[in-house]
Amino acid sequence: MKHAAATDFAIPILTVLLWSGNTVVMRAAVGVIEPETIMAWRWVLAALLLTPFVAKPLWQHRKTIRRNLGKLGGLGLLGMVLYQGCAYYAAQTTTATNMGIIASLVPLITFGLSSLILGEKPGWSTAAGGVLSLAGLSILIGQGQPLNILHGGFHVGDGIMLIGAICYALYSVMLRRWQVPIPMWPSLYMQILTALLVLVPLYLVTPTAPVTMKAAPIILYSVIPISIVAPMLWMLAVARLGANRSSIFMNLLPVFTAIIATLGLGEKLYAYHLVGGVLTLSGVMLAQLVRARPK
Repeated sequence: MKHAAATDFAIPILTVLLWSGNTVVMRAAVGVIEPETIMAWRWVLAALLLTPFVAKPLWQHRKTIRRNLGKLGGLGLLGMVLYQGCAYYAAQTTTATNMGIIASLVPLITFGLSSLILGEKPGWSTAAGGVLSLAGLSILIGQGQPLNILHGGFHVGDGIMLIGAICYALYSVMLRRWQVPIPMWPSLYMQILTALLVLVPLYLVTPTAPVTMKAAPIILYSVIPISIVAPMLWMLAVARLGANRSSIFMNLLPVFTAIIATLGLGEKLYAYHLVGGVLTLSGVMLAQLVRARPK
């Protein structure tokens, strides 16, 4: 087995750091730019930047793309409309720290959906990890009192973010099931176009405040580091370390998010963040580490 260099580990760490920053930026955007506005502008600018680089492969794979428009459209709806939409709307009523912890459940939810859709049998580690993570999630969402969930004692944003995490996990599973035979960048571009078909009309018919210069850094961060640089770095990480080893670095997402949110937004951390976060991450890592162990 090829030994990974220190730089190989730095790549996924940098990627997760960028994603963590985006979670905090989503929260910082509240009151500065509305969700409909940033979602539309983000993908419009990303499409414009990518067009010169993907025009040739799009033309080369046009027949395959035409045959798989439905699949590419479905992926775009799940990953770029529903997941991103849930994340931006969740940020209106919950903290970046909570969002980071809930987002860390995506790998575990993916395991569960894979068993239902792809027929992959979950091992004992996945089941045990699921129970542990659900316990942590109930403590987090119930703000230290899990039974509060039964009485509506939780942030609506936490529920919205959980729906978003399920959407992204489903996106990951369908990406594997459909396996559209075109390169990653043309696939990403077609998914972006799907998002534009939904989000631009929504932006145009929704009364929104004008975009100010204060919102410019937020939009630019969501476009260049998040929509272009992060996917490129993640592909490089998977190529060098493999999918299983790379996915383990996702567990740093809530840690980085909590640190950035505390320093940048002044968010306060409570005991239930620590307890719920540790249980949630322990469950995810239990499922991932045992699953990734060589047989």
